[in-house]
Amino acid sequence: MNADTAQHAHHIARADDGTALAYQRQGAGRPLVLLQGQANNHHWWDPIRADFHTTHATITLDYRGTGNSDRPRVGYSTRQFAEDVIAVLDASGVGQADVYGTSMGGRVAQWVAARHPRRVRRLVLGCTSPGGPHAVERDAAVRRSLAQADPEAGRRALIDLMYSPAWRAGHPGPYPTLGDPGMPPHARHGHLVASNGHDAWDALPLIGAPTLILHGDQDRLTPPDNLPLLAARIPDSRTHLFPGARHAYFEECREEAGRLVTEFLGE
Repeated sequence: MNADTAQHAHHIARADDGTALAYQRQGAGRPLVLLQGQANNHHWWDPIRADFHTTHATITLDYRGTGNSDRPRVGYSTRQFAEDVIAVLDASGVGQADVYGTSMGGRVAQWVAARHPRRVRRLVLGCTSPGGPHAVERDAAVRRSLAQADPEAGRRALIDLMYSPAWRAGHPGPYPTLGDPGMPPHARHGHLVASNGHDAWDALPLIGAPTLILHGDQDRLTPPDNLPLLAARIPDSRTHLFPGARHAYFEECREEAGRLVTEFLGE
């Protein structure tokens, strides 16, 4: 099977409510679960996924409502997404994995590590927040830019929030982080409700896995002030800020971010 064929090969797990969850496994080595942002499928990871295959077998899933997974009317919360991750681990025969979640995927990863501590060896949280009243939220101007009636204007605003102009000048796209175009409206709304409703503040001290927390210092989508909040609540944690990077630091700072993550997971 060539790399491109493997990239699009899907396996199916069943969630606790019967929802079919498509998941993908590539590479060889210690299992590494990669969790993407809100309203995105596993293609979020396409540009950097292979960077981890020198040491890890990567496991991704299409969240319910995205990709090749079912699109139920119910079950959209970061807690449920975390249970969906456990269903995927069970289906793939993985007892314990490293977990790397970015954006809403970082919120999901918080629940995976807090509620299932024996399943997570090491945890990486990127461009994310604890949610709830303690989180530092994006400002009103950002919310307005994403809620424009013109879809193309909203898309341009999202690209600007994801990537700095200097990086975009040398990387014209396409960009895999702009959402799954095949999502039905009810699923897209469900993802929005899930991300907005996240609040893991009280659960964060239950995370026992060593944790690396990463953020771009120019991130306006999820402000970097959330990084020290997470670090103060997660017992065994360390942090790193990427100067000049926006929300998709993992692409823009690919070499440095990949090295930091790989070294951390290899300890």
